[in-house]
Amino acid sequence: MKALLVFEYRRGKLTEGNSELIDFAAGLCAQCAGVLIGEESALPAFEGKLYLGDIAVCKEYGPELHADIILQAAQKENPDYIIFTHAPYGWDLAPRVAAKLKAAQISEITGLSDGKFEVGCCSGKMRRLVRPATPRAVLTLQEGAFPFTGKAGGTPEVEKLVPTGTGSGPELAGFKEAEKHGLDLSGAEVIVSAGRGVGKKDNIPVIAELAAALKGEMGASRPVVDAGWLEHTRQVGATGQVVSPKLYVACGISGAIQHLSGMRNSEFIVAINKDKEAPISEIADVMVITDLMPFVAALTAQLKKI
Repeated sequence: MKALLVFEYRRGKLTEGNSELIDFAAGLCAQCAGVLIGEESALPAFEGKLYLGDIAVCKEYGPELHADIILQAAQKENPDYIIFTHAPYGWDLAPRVAAKLKAAQISEITGLSDGKFEVGCCSGKMRRLVRPATPRAVLTLQEGAFPFTGKAGGTPEVEKLVPTGTGSGPELAGFKEAEKHGLDLSGAEVIVSAGRGVGKKDNIPVIAELAAALKGEMGASRPVVDAGWLEHTRQVGATGQVVSPKLYVACGISGAIQHLSGMRNSEFIVAINKDKEAPISEIADVMVITDLMPFVAALTAQLKKI
């Protein structure tokens, strides 16, 4: 099996999501090559062939020119999968490449299972496992779903490509950063999230106190946000933020699919729930079966003594 990884270069540097492509390809046990429109001074660290388009020629982003380079690399490698991150670069380029190749496209993949790709459906409340119906497929990966677990290394073998066309289509006018609204949980090392099992809004401060004692950030499940107990910017899940902290503490969260898809790649998961059959028990490293609020209060008190 062969995979062509489409690395992204933005504002003079490689984007963070590039390492997830390498981890995903390792999960496929695929032989990898890469393609990048960027500069030779900033190359991804991996072993393999890298097809490089000069950003001075292809521009920061010109969809026709960038797609041209990717299609040339695909012709040379004949990969089974061409893989993008599910971000604006991939959103625009992936369907262009898939259409040119007459290949299936599977978007926003969150997991792998028995050779099939896991994607969300029904607003993230359910998941489905799919397999492309064409010999070759274009994939996009949900950001944060495949955090790099190895150590990036190696120097790729570079082959330079030049576009065959002039790129007469749309051109990038520039970047404008989105306004920050609330908290970005993606970089938090510790997250303590409140679920429906908290019972009522008045109990949220008790969970927040545990988060503070662990020097972490406060998260929430969708029902908590829908009830107005916490703001949407703290929602973890397919319809919220995708996170992968070192420690994730789920307080009163049963584990709906849409929530699990947003935090299942946490390094260590502690779930506190009175229902031992709750779905979150399938991925939790430690499952505490108890009444939530008294346990959280006692745990917080002990942590404050340390």
